[in-house]
Amino acid sequence: MASGSGNKSRRSARRRRRRRTALLITEILVFFALVAALFIILKWDKVDKETLDQSEIYYNEEVTQQIEEHVEKGEDSWKMSGYKNVALFGVDAGETRTDTIMIASLNQDTGDIRLCSVYRDTYLNLGNDTYNKANGAYARGGAEQAIKMLNMNLDLTIDDYITVNFQALEDVINDLGGIEIDVQAEEIGFLNDYQTSIVQGLGGGKPTGETVIPVTSAGLQTLNGLQATAYCRIRYTKGDDFRRTERQRTVLKEIAKKAKTAGLPTLNKIIDDVLPEVKTSMTASEFADYAAKAAGLNVVDAQGFPFERVTGTMGKAGSCVVADDMGQNVEELHAFLYGESDYSPTNTVQEISKKIQNDRNAYGL
Repeated sequence: MASGSGNKSRRSARRRRRRRTALLITEILVFFALVAALFIILKWDKVDKETLDQSEIYYNEEVTQQIEEHVEKGEDSWKMSGYKNVALFGVDAGETRTDTIMIASLNQDTGDIRLCSVYRDTYLNLGNDTYNKANGAYARGGAEQAIKMLNMNLDLTIDDYITVNFQALEDVINDLGGIEIDVQAEEIGFLNDYQTSIVQGLGGGKPTGETVIPVTSAGLQTLNGLQATAYCRIRYTKGDDFRRTERQRTVLKEIAKKAKTAGLPTLNKIIDDVLPEVKTSMTASEFADYAAKAAGLNVVDAQGFPFERVTGTMGKAGSCVVADDMGQNVEELHAFLYGESDYSPTNTVQEISKKIQNDRNAYGL
């Protein structure tokens, strides 16, 4: 009996030690997250901040009314509440057109993040009843116009954005010590050409004076900031711009994965290097709040919009990506972001869908 009691006592002691260890680890992680958040708040003056005019950001009344009614009734058949959607823009060398347009949708209950690229050449209503390539909205009216375009065409309620230039992307990857990318043989030549283009300042940028380190073989390897940024810009292999946006999402996922294991000195360097290259409508406290939760956030899926599409010339807009059925594509987008629901496109989206189809027919596409 004594031996049995002794074994039970030892097992209880081990369980207590494990609980204490787990608690200590949790406390350490929370401490580091809070410190990282404090760093951001103290250095927020480096960020280019913009307060958006909410009256200029289009919210489809049908969408907001449905959400409000569901919340009041304790229902959410559209499953849009409980999410934070942020528009992510990557600007080109001239900082006028968006090379990257992406929606980051955060499930605030689970910490899951879904990324959806909107192809920059997608034929959409730019938010002012003119139809052209999606990347033209930012050029015409900055982030406000681009968010208005996304909300109007996609039945979303985005109210914040983050814009970065490609130098910021390069800096964060270098600070992390590079990221792992599986480079394909057909990508090598274009990747090296884009490195040279970036360094020489072609396309309107400033020459950087960096040293190009050519990628010489295919396969999984660590790319530095310049190499990974060049990788993001490849659009001439099979898949064209669709494959390029996939590369961009892959790079973002690899950055997120590596940042989660970075130490405080590395995170501090990233903050110092990147914040001056960021423009956002988010406040310091909002940004810091997400930084503090970073360890519990995970990019779980990524897609490109529109899901079903064709490519062809749409009059003066030139070569565009055109949704096969805009309404159906928006339904699929909501299913991707929020899961299966009883969502159906609003009248606004249905009218946009008809207009796009009519234009497509008129141009013989």
